Amino acid sequence: MRLVLVVFCWMLLLPSFGAHAQPTVPAGTADIELGPGAFPLNEYYTISFRLRGAPLERYSAFPDLEGFKKSGKSSTTTTRIVGGQSFTELTITQRYAAFAEGEYEVKPFSMKVNGLSLESVGAKLIVGPQQTSAPPVPGGTAPLQGLGLLDQLFGKPRPQDYTEPRDQAFLTLTPDKERVFVGEGLHVALYFYLRPEDQAVLDFYDFAGQLPGIIRQLRQRTVWEESFDEQEVVPESVTVGGQPFLRYRLWEAALYPLNAAPLAFPAVELKMRKYKVAKKPAEGLDNRLEGYKTYRSTPLTVPVVPLPPHPLRDQVPVGNYELKEFLDRTTFRTGRTFAYTFALEGEGNLATANLPAPVAPVGLELYGPEVQQTLTRQNGRVGGRKSFRFRLVARQPGLVRLDTLFQLIVFNPATARYDTLRPKLGPVVTGAERTENTLRAVPTDPFYRQALAAADTTPQPRSIYRDVRRYANLFLGVLVIFALWGWWQARQ
Repeated sequence: MRLVLVVFCWMLLLPSFGAHAQPTVPAGTADIELGPGAFPLNEYYTISFRLRGAPLERYSAFPDLEGFKKSGKSSTTTTRIVGGQSFTELTITQRYAAFAEGEYEVKPFSMKVNGLSLESVGAKLIVGPQQTSAPPVPGGTAPLQGLGLLDQLFGKPRPQDYTEPRDQAFLTLTPDKERVFVGEGLHVALYFYLRPEDQAVLDFYDFAGQLPGIIRQLRQRTVWEESFDEQEVVPESVTVGGQPFLRYRLWEAALYPLNAAPLAFPAVELKMRKYKVAKKPAEGLDNRLEGYKTYRSTPLTVPVVPLPPHPLRDQVPVGNYELKEFLDRTTFRTGRTFAYTFALEGEGNLATANLPAPVAPVGLELYGPEVQQTLTRQNGRVGGRKSFRFRLVARQPGLVRLDTLFQLIVFNPATARYDTLRPKLGPVVTGAERTENTLRAVPTDPFYRQALAAADTTPQPRSIYRDVRRYANLFLGVLVIFALWGWWQARQ
């Protein structure tokens, strides 16, 4: 009995010590989402996974579907800030292009995201006739493959002479602009090109081991970087100089310069496995000799142009933006809460866009903002929407001049001009004038749902938690003394 009591006391104490030594790390949650089951031939079928509550570290490849060809991926990041807390959701979407009309089946499959196992029961798909002229579908032939050695049929092979065939492959770093403004997005991608007939003699060599070092050389210290979450290297059919090529996108990112320092990209090297071919092929032999060849890109410098003079040029967001605004109702009464959303939508670095709460005039109460940001990285472009949601209470009837409360100055690099985004909505408030603070909760408002759902209005002493801690420590102290006394008695 005494031994059991000692073990029980130590079990009570050890978890509290371990809690100080090993902080809890959020695991996050994830799920798989399948696209619509019926669609025309000229549209894509999609499989996505959503990750919440944790950054993306790794994930397994999307499944291969019979009758479909993988045709690129996109990622979307949604960030909500409510009550000072940030909630992020990342969605990775794989697109599939059908080869022909008909009925197909997505068999049950599983994926791993950050170590989490995700299961899908599959689906039945119906690909209908083409509705409109289909856009050219990116993609190409199968990835590079190297032929293994054939079994030798009889005896020892005779010595062979090998020759190294010429190839037209090359490695290049490609920007989408020759120069950029400070804060303007620059898309850069590292591509490896080769002719389709060169697939027989070229293959990737330790690509996963080479890529991190290549990326470290290309990283710039004076930019904000938005990387594309692409883990699969698949070929795309392109034309270069009137000749067909296969293009492999090895790395891509959108860079936003923070100052006027030029972006200097050094030459990087990629080591490939290249085979020599036998001068006189012999039956029963592979007729190839494995070797290596290193491809080197050309150094690249992109000038960065300062923004035109402006009192706030170091603070304005740079990009091609437009204003989207919303009100949560159509009628407005004095003393009643209504929500106004100021949303910035377009292409650019939305992280630099901020709209602080203005000073409310007499007769108007203003709360917020709640910030939500959604980013989409697709086809070499980064854009999305960043919204600022305010709650307002008018105590006096009349027109609420939102255009005098909210405004955001932006710089458009396409026109090289500054622009001021102002609201065009003007709600008209009716009702009697009210002087007291009559903020009322909106049941559908996420602020009230999350922050006030479990609120307790019962007054509590300020020292309640200090008293609980004191009693808990006293109880644990008594348990320790009792355990030591039992252990001492057991040794007698």
